[in-house]
Amino acid sequence: MRRLMSSAWLLGSVMAVMAALVVTLAHAGPQSLASTAQGWSNEEQAVLASLSLKRLPPVPVDPSNAVEGLPAAVDLGRRLFGDARFSANGAVSCASCHDPGKQFQDGLPVSQGVGTGSRRSMPIVGTGYSTWLFWDGRKDSLWAQALGPLEDAAEQGGNRTRHAHLLAQSYRQDYESLFGPMPKLDGLPQDAGPNGAAAEKTAWAVMTARQREDVSRVFANMGKAIAAYEKSLAIEPSRLDRYVDGVVAGRAADPGVLQPGEIRGLRLFIGKAQCVTCHNGPLLTDQQFHNTGVPPRDPARPDRGRADATARVRNDEFNCLGPFSDARPLQCQELRFMVDDDQALVGAFKTPGLRGVAQRAPHMHAGQLSTLEQVVRHYVAAPHAAVGHSELTHRHAGGGAAKHAERVPIELTDAEVADLVRFLGTLSEERATVSAAR
Repeated sequence: MRRLMSSAWLLGSVMAVMAALVVTLAHAGPQSLASTAQGWSNEEQAVLASLSLKRLPPVPVDPSNAVEGLPAAVDLGRRLFGDARFSANGAVSCASCHDPGKQFQDGLPVSQGVGTGSRRSMPIVGTGYSTWLFWDGRKDSLWAQALGPLEDAAEQGGNRTRHAHLLAQSYRQDYESLFGPMPKLDGLPQDAGPNGAAAEKTAWAVMTARQREDVSRVFANMGKAIAAYEKSLAIEPSRLDRYVDGVVAGRAADPGVLQPGEIRGLRLFIGKAQCVTCHNGPLLTDQQFHNTGVPPRDPARPDRGRADATARVRNDEFNCLGPFSDARPLQCQELRFMVDDDQALVGAFKTPGLRGVAQRAPHMHAGQLSTLEQVVRHYVAAPHAAVGHSELTHRHAGGGAAKHAERVPIELTDAEVADLVRFLGTLSEERATVSAAR
C-alpha cells in the first residue's frame, strides 16, 4: 500500500487543492487578494511553494523491481542503456532516443530508431515518480517501459532470445551478481520472441514453456537494471526554484533571478492562463491524461491515446501483477483499480513535465507544434478535438459533465503570450541558463 498512499492518494489531494486555488486566482482581480511578500498574495505564495524542487519527495519505491536501489544495478543499467548492440541494426540504443545531452530525449517530432515511430520521445529524468509510462500510459513501471523499445520494430527492433544471448555473452557476471545464475541458453534459437517477424514468432512457439519463461525472465531483469539507472538520474534546479524559494522565505528579490517579463509570465502561469491546473507540483505535471484538442499528426488516423492503452497495460505480462514482478498483489493497487471505461480517456495523453521545456521543441505528443508560442496560442484558441472531447471546451462552470472543470475562458493579449513564453524559459537547469539571463 505504500506506493498507493505516496502517489495516487497524495496526488489526488494535491490536485484538488491546486484546482481550487487556480479557480480562485483565475477569477481574482489584482486587488482582491491580500498582498504579502514581493507582491504575491498568500494564495499565490502557496501555489508558488508547491512548485519548488525542494517540495519534491523522495522517489517512490517500486515494489515490482527488487534491485532498483542497488548501485550494481544502476551501473549495469547505465551500460545497457548505451549499448547499441541491443538493436536489429547494431546502431540504436536507449540513448539514441533518450540522449543525455538533450534532456534524455531526441528533439525530433517523432522518435527515430531502426524505423520511424508515431510519437515523440519523452524525457526520462523524473519518470520514477510516474505511475503510468509513455504518452498513453501503456506500461505501469519504469522497467516495463524499458522493455518496450527493445522489441518494438520501429525502435530497437530486437527480439527476446537475441537480447538474452548477448546479455549472457557480455554481461553474465554483472547479471548473475544481481539476479542469480543465468538459465542455460545453449540450443535456443538466436532470433525468437513473441513479437517481431513471423520467423521469430514461429521459433518462439516451438520453444518449451519453461524455455520461454526463462528467456522472458532474463529479459525482464534487463529492464529492471535499465530502470535502476534511469531512476538514479537527478533533477537539477532552475531559476524558477531560486526565485520561488526566495519568495517563500521572504527574502528580498534578486533582480538577476527572474526578469520582469518572466515574473509577469509566472503570474499568468499560476493564475489567468490556468497552466498550473495540470502542470502542477515540483515536476510541473499532474501525471494524468487529458484531451486538450491537440491536432492529430495524421488526420486520417487520429491517435486515441489513453483509451487504447488501458487494455494493453492490463494484459501486459510485465505489469505489476505479472509473473516477473517482484511485488505482492496488494502492492499493485494502481493497476488493480485502473480506470478504463471513461470516455474522457479518448484522445487523452499524459501531461508532460515542463522542466527544461524551452529546450525541448517541437512540442506535444507527436511534435505537432513547433514553438512554445504556438503551444500557448493553442490553449487560448481551444479547438475542438479530432477524436474524443477536448477538456478546453468545458471552460464554463455549470451542471452535468462540465461542472468538474469550472474553467474560465483563457484570454491572453499578445504581450501576455510573450510573457508566458518568457516564463517557460526559466524552467531549464539554472547552471546552464542563469548566466545568459543576467
